[in-house]
Amino acid sequence: MTSSITEIETYGVERIPDEDRTARPIDLFRLAFGGANTFATCVLGAFPILFGLSFWQGLAATVLGLVAGALLLAPMALFGPANGTNNAVSSSAHLGVHGRVVGSFLSLLTAVAFFSISVWSSGDALVGGAHRLVHVPESDATYGIAYAIFAGLVLVVCIYGFRFMLLVNKIAVLAASALFVLGAFAFAGDFDPGYAGTFASTADPLFWPSFIGAALIVLSNPVSFGAFLGDWSRYIPAGTPRRRVMGAAFLAQIATLLPFLFGLATASIIASKAAKYVDPAAPNYVGGLLAISPGWYFLPLCLIALIGGLSTGTTSLYGTGLDFSSVFTRFSRVQATFFIGALSIAFIFAGRFALNLAQSISTFATLIITCTAPWMIVMTLGYVTRRGWYDADALQVFNRRQRGGRYWFTHGWNWRGMSTWLVSAVVALLFTNLPGQFVGPLGNLAGGTDISLPVGLALAVVLYLALLTLFPEPRAVYGPAGPRFVRASDAPVPPITGGSEEIVPEPAAAH
Repeated sequence: MTSSITEIETYGVERIPDEDRTARPIDLFRLAFGGANTFATCVLGAFPILFGLSFWQGLAATVLGLVAGALLLAPMALFGPANGTNNAVSSSAHLGVHGRVVGSFLSLLTAVAFFSISVWSSGDALVGGAHRLVHVPESDATYGIAYAIFAGLVLVVCIYGFRFMLLVNKIAVLAASALFVLGAFAFAGDFDPGYAGTFASTADPLFWPSFIGAALIVLSNPVSFGAFLGDWSRYIPAGTPRRRVMGAAFLAQIATLLPFLFGLATASIIASKAAKYVDPAAPNYVGGLLAISPGWYFLPLCLIALIGGLSTGTTSLYGTGLDFSSVFTRFSRVQATFFIGALSIAFIFAGRFALNLAQSISTFATLIITCTAPWMIVMTLGYVTRRGWYDADALQVFNRRQRGGRYWFTHGWNWRGMSTWLVSAVVALLFTNLPGQFVGPLGNLAGGTDISLPVGLALAVVLYLALLTLFPEPRAVYGPAGPRFVRASDAPVPPITGGSEEIVPEPAAAH
């Protein structure tokens, strides 16, 4: 890893050498918190009000979703220090050498969604603020220019790499937090915690579907980091205590209660003073926020949009470019980042000018957690059953275009993990209920409440442990201490071939 922020990072997904792994858990906190302490998170925080909840009901849904998501996410920080690579590559251990492409797909889906949200929300705020301050016209051309400039800035930071991102996020954490606190003074006179929402009581048949839906959107924010967390934690030394690494990831998400509260509180003010901006048919949180903001807060609001959006965009795009370069080895990390960035920018323009933005965000958020949460369960349970032991060299077989090794399983696929992820994700999709957007065939079984996440999580836990018990994995995939909670088989492991030399894995100790 380079020592200067002005030098372009050259590492791809190969294992980071121990001498270059100098990051600390606090750096992980800064990157994860900085990537979520943004205007895009405020937009997600406004959804409980857009769904008709009162302020206190919205706060309860926000805390529920945030804590649940942070608990689900925290173990995903452990793979980076253990293996010195990103989480998609580490997933080879549980889904197979070829099955790791699932993690790459999930990171691509998440990156495009949250990169788009950050550019959309930040670009809208910048144009709206400029219109109020210096009368810049609010036209499609103006918005297009703002999106292009902002997306270009994000792309530059991602190309320079980890050290530059760390600097940006160090600034973003402090600056955005201070500006959000300043916002408390800007809106204090208009804020009413007694905002009642649209539901007369919790007995309303639409209340619980709205409450659960709001909690799921909040939960999607921490879960969206699942595929990316190893991108940054891989620079943390392997000997760092696990509790500190997990604690940094957990607390980074809990700290995002600040932007979530900002979005929730300001949305309740918008609903009271400028209700047209929370019309379910065409909600416009950014426009409403600008409409209720005092004139002196326009500049701080634009700074939040710029700094926070830059932070969210970089944390989303960096990891996907990194992983794409390992799937398509003809691309370097820089080339892959530029390629994915260009595709994302094209998607941003199509989504902003051709689709319903609020519905797009809601649908993306739900689909992300529906598909990603079972994958995270496989990874977490796999880590527990393997006692955190991995063969870092065997994890790189796919990237080196080799064959065999401890994680080859069946032609490069571990059908236990793959089946668990696929079945759980598909069943969860069947139970999805997003009225007016996407309702699965079984989506109405719970009275209109979206129970896709608990169904997917529970099924993944039961199915994966059952498969590991009934169809034991080879003993060689476990460390010297052997498996935990499950059995191991004596199936042979093929040697690694295709490189400069043949590598025969040493058998794990028998137990």
